[in-house]
Amino acid sequence: MQHRPDGGTKAVISREALQQLIEALSAENCRVLGPTVRDGAIVYDEIAQVGNLPAGWTDRQEAGRYHLERREDDALFGFAVGPQSWKQFLHPPVETLWTARQGDDGISIATDRSETPIFAFIGVRACELHAIAIQDRVFLDGPYRDVTYGMRRQDAFIVAVNCGNAAATCFCASMGTGPKVDAGFDLALTELIDATRHEFVVEVGSEAGGDLLDRLPHRPAANADLLAAEAVIARTQSAMGRRLETDGLKELLQANLNHPRWDEVAARCLACGNCTSVCPTCFCTTVEDHSDLMGSSAERIRKWDSCFTLDFSYLHGGSVRTTASSRYRQWMTHKLASWIDQFGTSGCVGCGRCITWCPVGIDITAEAAAIRATPQSRKGEPHGGT
Repeated sequence: MQHRPDGGTKAVISREALQQLIEALSAENCRVLGPTVRDGAIVYDEIAQVGNLPAGWTDRQEAGRYHLERREDDALFGFAVGPQSWKQFLHPPVETLWTARQGDDGISIATDRSETPIFAFIGVRACELHAIAIQDRVFLDGPYRDVTYGMRRQDAFIVAVNCGNAAATCFCASMGTGPKVDAGFDLALTELIDATRHEFVVEVGSEAGGDLLDRLPHRPAANADLLAAEAVIARTQSAMGRRLETDGLKELLQANLNHPRWDEVAARCLACGNCTSVCPTCFCTTVEDHSDLMGSSAERIRKWDSCFTLDFSYLHGGSVRTTASSRYRQWMTHKLASWIDQFGTSGCVGCGRCITWCPVGIDITAEAAAIRATPQSRKGEPHGGT
């Protein structure tokens, strides 16, 4: 993604122009993906027209609860985030790494380098942009790059959306990851809808984004448009349903590995792995080898895994995390503390999915606050735990 020399250019487009944007991306052989309503939730799937977007729908979220409601208007992006993240396309749940076949000339091994689609993501939120950036660091930085992730990621066209609606489980403002998008997009939209208009303020974030905007009917954004867009973001920021105090959190968690709160949360935790499945940054996988009954072919498959499964920490002789408390502690301290040691950033973007989609409503912000309220040890004092 190259930055346009006049990056930050702002314009206004109509709902009809948004349809033309989708059509233009499709004409460039992009696989256009965006939010749509299916099975009682807002999910990411292929879209062909504006009519596929969740017009007039919003979501109500709380710890362990999610449902859709009709809005009083026809906003296209008047919701927070659903159970899915863009991770499913860039880092798919199941991926064939290589296939081996026994032939007359011996064994041949082929890696899966099938044609990679060019993705166009419509409606990416600020927290999700930060999540993609985090996964970029995991998979692309350092000496060991994930080649297939890089192939899927390199040409992805991203149309971001500044949030106009905060769920009760959102806390991106605490994490500095939203609700306003700040980088990593080609175009960014802010939806303006009232009794007199339904338009989108568009910000250009890349050369490719600017080129596409030039092909769409648009007008320069007036000062009133920019003020209205800023008001949408400010209103969303003030409506955050959760808050996480991040100051000193890394040191606090790493110094309280034996805190009794881990056992208290484990009494509720089902170790189901829902939180890791819906998290937009979790990247843990396992590898499985399969062969046919004749022994003439075999394949290696990579699948999403979770640190909540007993087998995930299996070493010779057994698992090193045999209790639910040790596995929850591993997940939360990695997400909020040791991730910083590994990748230079928190692994949490404040999307709130882990709270909403936990069957028993465990709240990561509440768990962090409970440990902060009654710390058992502080930085520099001895601590332990396995």
